[in-house]
Formats: sequence, structure tokens, C-alpha cells
Amino acid sequence: MTADDFEQVRNDPDPIRRGQRASELMVVYQQRVTELARLRKAAIEEAHRHGLSYVEIAERFGITKGRITQIRSEAPRAERAFFGVGPVAVGIPRRLGFEEGRERPFFDANDQATQEAIEATVARLALSSSRFAIDRDCAELPTGDAVVICGPKSAPIAGFLLTNDPVLSFRRTEEDGWSIADSRTNQHYVSPYRRDSTTRTDVGYFSRRQDGGRIVVHIAGITSVGSLGVAHWLDRHLPEVFEPPSTFLSGVVECEFTTDFTVIDTRLIAGPYSDRA
Repeated sequence: MTADDFEQVRNDPDPIRRGQRASELMVVYQQRVTELARLRKAAIEEAHRHGLSYVEIAERFGITKGRITQIRSEAPRAERAFFGVGPVAVGIPRRLGFEEGRERPFFDANDQATQEAIEATVARLALSSSRFAIDRDCAELPTGDAVVICGPKSAPIAGFLLTNDPVLSFRRTEEDGWSIADSRTNQHYVSPYRRDSTTRTDVGYFSRRQDGGRIVVHIAGITSVGSLGVAHWLDRHLPEVFEPPSTFLSGVVECEFTTDFTVIDTRLIAGPYSDRA
């Protein structure tokens, strides 16, 4: 976003296009204001860790100590930056099935639940979000911060994102089907649910990487409920896995769920692996 964007909106002769673009930029600006509030709070806490009292920080900032207290209590949490600055585009695969003898597109119910869970998490962190569909031939990401909920079987974009992980990968064999392989421990994490549908346990993968000036989070389950398990685990453990200096992070989550695919328990079983290690 540049000053040129602002001037282009002001000078656009088409009122509909001008209004639409103004609305889009308002969201972007609002997200930046929220991120600046987070950065200011982080700067205050860092200065305090380096030995300055909050009174001294207030004097340096030219504000009152009461205002410092207000900033510390009201600004967004540090882990907000796990998903970037925002807005965040959240995508799920558009699958194909047969209905009345015709091939029709549809979205898996668990994928939709995962999308909604991520949207709830980013909203709690004062981030706005939008949705996009990942078609079977999708090989490119949308612009800006994104969450890609997709396995390598569903679209090429998932395979592309996985090539950036130096430790974890998806493997497929005739014996086990899909599994998540860990090169550090030589473990292979398979889906108990895929082997036996009465065993309501699945596994899923997540990664976070900086891609230029944006953040891309990738979530992929062995089955779609595994992705939902990852979304639930991340919502509860973001402060633990968020590391600002890290440019890449990944891990494996195991989840347990009910007959109606409600996730009831999650645990980290591999990682989180960081490029800091």
C-alpha cells in the first residue's frame, strides 16, 4: 500500500470502483493501525525488560504513566503477529463429487469447520479475514497474509508449501496411505482414523513462514478432521509457538474427536521445529 494507492482512489472517475477500492483500503489501513498498536505495546515491554521503569518510559514517550498502563492492557496480544498484519485470506479446497450422475463442486464439512475456527481465532486477535477457494489446479497463493488449509492430494499449492519444510513432509505408501514423516526422529505419523474409522483419532500438520512481507500459515490433516484438530490446538497454544525472530516454524498435532467430528482433545506430537534451532 503506497501513497499512490490513496491518490488513485481519490482520482478514480468511476464512483462504484472508487467506493469499492476505498472500502478495501479502509480495511487495510485499520489493520495497520491495530498492528502499530501491538508494536507500540511490544516496544514498551521491551524497554521495560531492558531496565526502564514504566514512569521513565512514559516520560520518554511524552505521555502519562496512566496512558502507558492503558496501552499495555488494551493493545493486541503479541501472538497476533503469528498470522501477519492482516487482512488474512483463509482458503479451503473446492472438491469434486458426483450427484445425480454429474460431477459437482463442494466443500468438505470439516474443511469448512476448520476455516470457521481459524476465522474465529484471527477475529479474537483483532485481524479481519476473507475467504478463498483452492481449486484442484491451484498453484499460487493470494496476495497478502494467508492461511492455506489444504493437503498435497487436494492441490499443487500444498506440495509447494511443503517443499519449504526441512524436517516434516507428507509421504504416501500402499501400506499406510498418507503419513507425516519427521526426518529428525525418523517417525512416521499415520492416521488411526483412516486405518479404522471407529478409532476417532487423526493427525495434522501446520507451518508458518515469512514470505517476503507477508505470513503464510499452512494446515493439512491426513483427513480433514486432522486439519480441524490443528486449528483448535493453535487457538489454545499460539503464545507458546509464536517466535518473532523465526522465519519458519512447523509441527504435528494429534486430535481426538466425537462421532459428529467435534474435536475434544489435541496435543503436539512433533515439533515445533523452528529455523532458529
